[in-house]
Amino acid sequence: MSRDAFSHDPEDARDATPPRSPRQRPTRRMDTPDGASHDHEVRDRSVTTEPQSRPSGPDDRSDSLRAYYVRDRAYLLRDSEIGSLAEIGTFRVIAAADLAKFQYHGDRHRMAQDVRHLKQHGLVTDKTFEISRKKSLRVITLTKAGYRVLKNSHRLPDDQALYHGLRKPREVAHDADLYRLYQKETARIEQAGGRPLRAILDYELKKNLNRDLALLGSDKDNEARKNEVAEKHGLHLVDGKIPVPDLRIEYQTAEDEIQRKDLELATREYRPRSLAQKAGAGFSLYSRPEDASRLRRILDERELTAAILTL
Repeated sequence: MSRDAFSHDPEDARDATPPRSPRQRPTRRMDTPDGASHDHEVRDRSVTTEPQSRPSGPDDRSDSLRAYYVRDRAYLLRDSEIGSLAEIGTFRVIAAADLAKFQYHGDRHRMAQDVRHLKQHGLVTDKTFEISRKKSLRVITLTKAGYRVLKNSHRLPDDQALYHGLRKPREVAHDADLYRLYQKETARIEQAGGRPLRAILDYELKKNLNRDLALLGSDKDNEARKNEVAEKHGLHLVDGKIPVPDLRIEYQTAEDEIQRKDLELATREYRPRSLAQKAGAGFSLYSRPEDASRLRRILDERELTAAILTL
């Protein structure tokens, strides 16, 4: 769904305050994967995973239990469960079918087991939305508790933004598709010898862009100054506006260079002018298969050479 390049997100669901270090207590509540709670003597906290660029999929041979602490509470989670929290927190909302396909390599039973455990701990929510009369979509998001567990786990790099809660229910289908878009584009990057480093959603891009645009003050309509702001964020001024992609992927090339790829998931609701601006900004355009022909026709009518890739 098309979004305004200058939309402001005043109620960002991410916590601005870093989680506090756990206080010293003789005993802590330990949440086990079966949903039971026990008190355990805790002496060693060096049990969380080391940071890594992207979590790997579940592996029965190494899917051991680890304790993750939030204040005076400890959660016992499998590696596959914390890996799923990392995926969901990075993209805010993921379709259950896509989580099973990409994070669990098609093992729906394993995913269902992990999601059930995470729900018992109060770390994720699992909702089904009616997309149309014939189609529904089951999606998974983090709760605030899930966000805090993930933040304290150091599973992802510090500069990776994390999210919780469903922000725009009306756009849930579009936003859930961004995870599949990421998987498709990173497969192309890896095929060329590259390595994905970070996923950046439009929420983060708009937040940083709007902050710098606000600092322009009386120069907010000065195109030269706006262009400077756009360039600072790796974006372009098009028809007096700064289009923002749905998703940016930062990656390392086979030659060890750091590059970025800006992606837009266009839908049939896009107005011709909006689609032309996204193409003019240099974004890689994707669409659902059922929308592709209409969008290609719009580009042809405007004599734009941009390609439409399909999910």
